[in-house]
Amino acid sequence: MKSISVFEIIKVGIGPSSSHTMGPWNAAEMFVNLIRSAHPLTDVKEVYAEFYGSLAKTGIGHGTDIAAMLGLSGENFKKINTALIDEKTEAIKSSGTLLLGGEVKIPFVYGHHLVLNKSKNLDFHPNGMIFKAVFKDGHELKQDYYSIGGGFVATQDETNVASYSTRTLCPCHHGKDVIHYCNKLGLTFSDLIYLNEESWRTREETRQQALDIWSEIQDCIYRGVNKEGFLPGILKVVRRASTLNKKLLNNQHYQNKTEWLHLVESSGDDFVNINKWISCFALAVNEENAGFGRIITAPTNGASGIIPAVLMYAQLFTKFRSEEAVIRFLLVAGEVGTLFKKNATISAAMGGCQAETGVSSAMAAAGLTEIMGGTTEQVLMAAEIAMEHHLGLTCDPIAGLVQIPCIERNSMGAIKAITAANIAIESDPANAKVTLDEVIQTMWETAQSMNDRFKETSEGGLAIAVNIAEC
Repeated sequence: MKSISVFEIIKVGIGPSSSHTMGPWNAAEMFVNLIRSAHPLTDVKEVYAEFYGSLAKTGIGHGTDIAAMLGLSGENFKKINTALIDEKTEAIKSSGTLLLGGEVKIPFVYGHHLVLNKSKNLDFHPNGMIFKAVFKDGHELKQDYYSIGGGFVATQDETNVASYSTRTLCPCHHGKDVIHYCNKLGLTFSDLIYLNEESWRTREETRQQALDIWSEIQDCIYRGVNKEGFLPGILKVVRRASTLNKKLLNNQHYQNKTEWLHLVESSGDDFVNINKWISCFALAVNEENAGFGRIITAPTNGASGIIPAVLMYAQLFTKFRSEEAVIRFLLVAGEVGTLFKKNATISAAMGGCQAETGVSSAMAAAGLTEIMGGTTEQVLMAAEIAMEHHLGLTCDPIAGLVQIPCIERNSMGAIKAITAANIAIESDPANAKVTLDEVIQTMWETAQSMNDRFKETSEGGLAIAVNIAEC
């Protein structure tokens, strides 16, 4: 089984969806590089992109079409000025041309060169797409890609991962592996992950990458609590984090992020106040996500508010606040995310929202329990508790937008994570009846049994009850 770095699970992303935006964007860039590997881009006459299944059914609301156009144009979602996304995509549509790889102008007619095929699925995965290049000499290059959750992209041919995968010193593919190595080596959970991450980078580089993610989290929350107005799309959802932020601060003024953080920290430590701040943090991130903003994918975009909300709570309202606590939180949270990815799924198109907010809540619960001083067994117990109470959660975005009920679900997921951590830290795992490995297996079985209407298609649940067509 392929080892996965925690920073493949928790990473910089762009809204509104890791599987429907980041995945297609990555695939488009991969296809341009595939062309380059065999031909000069100047040999290309036309490029086509066709999306199937869940990618097609919720593609407009999730920005799949936008991601494909910008990816083919050589833009990178980690670097692009998000304020210019609409301008750049409208330029492609209005001109009927696209600058392939940022180098070569080719004709590109929206609806002809880019198609959302809602009537067909590709067999390998519900998030399937096919890119095709037609060259001036008449021959073609075609490649299928599958967005398998969290921005990860695979092709149907990628079956032998063992030949190119990284092997860690202490491979942890299940919760029982974590317990085995921690007990054998006398390490805490986060110490073990520090050790395994050295297969990709030095310990100091791991520390710095975690702190960079923490900086991005703070910036994202700060942007979210200071932005008013409506989210994109026909629902006209009002941003709420800004209003809640002002109310909780009694309209006190601040000039920058540092001043804002100080005001939040000193706003009061009663339960109701802290509870509202946790919700505010989660809402802020997911409103940024829904608005095509830059966020931290953890493990997906639809669930990107949970880990930031729980980590910000820990840093502002508990005694477990330090750079080292931030790093250890993220290492453990990320590793728990890899267990779900390797043994189940983090794709809502495969498993419903249990695979997104459920997994993220489990990750956050584990990270919080680790910095609270929990044992390895308590950390895994917290993750199990959090996921156990997300089992069967469907993905039913109204109008195909990552807004309702997605944004509020992050607030609920954050609260569940904190509750799970508090239960685990006061419990004896020896008395637990369900292990994390068992709940992951159950989640996967539930995902496979779930009707496709409830897997990010907007064909079931609230998406049908509210009865609003995709934007």
